[in-house]
Amino acid sequence: MQASSDLSLLTLLIDASIPVQLVMLVLLGISILSWTYIFSKRAALKRANDQTRRFEDDFWAGGDLSVLQQAIATRRAEHGALARIFDAGMTEFVKARRNNGGGDAMLDGPRRAMRATYQREMDSLESHLNFLASAGSVSPYIGLLGTVWGIMHAFIGLSSMQQATLSAVAPGIAEALIATAIGLFAAIPAVIAYNRYTNEIDRLSIRFDSFIDEFLNILQRQVH
Repeated sequence: MQASSDLSLLTLLIDASIPVQLVMLVLLGISILSWTYIFSKRAALKRANDQTRRFEDDFWAGGDLSVLQQAIATRRAEHGALARIFDAGMTEFVKARRNNGGGDAMLDGPRRAMRATYQREMDSLESHLNFLASAGSVSPYIGLLGTVWGIMHAFIGLSSMQQATLSAVAPGIAEALIATAIGLFAAIPAVIAYNRYTNEIDRLSIRFDSFIDEFLNILQRQVH
């Protein structure tokens, strides 16, 4: 058999040893899941940024906060995370005022409600990021495991040959290196996406925190 045919990619994948093929399948599954989460998270963050910007424009337009809350309450899912944080705080503030609360005690309920909603929204935004981080850190080592096994298998096969040639050892080493390449292919996009999305979520978190403080200041002026 010619070395050129042995070294074709499809032949190397088909003729790889069972452990190396299993490693490749695991890495392929990790890569598919990673790309699924990458695209879904990209869409979710774009939607979150657009919704946050629209709500900030509506909030700072100077309209009646009760009217704004009613508009949000009818379609909470469409208005985004920041709108839901506002709705939670405004709902608690209205309840406290209705119960004849007074002073700074009226702000405790809205503060707790907004912080609880804020935490739920951040948990939702950060979902699947741990998988991307794990895929980025573990995939190269899984690929390396396949590489080590493939090279070991190739050299064990050489022990039964009377004369070792490049054409005899090349296919085994090549199939082993493919495992490393697939591991890097799975890891690199996951790492890039994790770093980028973490940065975007951090910026959203800062905007949410700033809004909570500013909204509490507005409510405090209404109380006093």
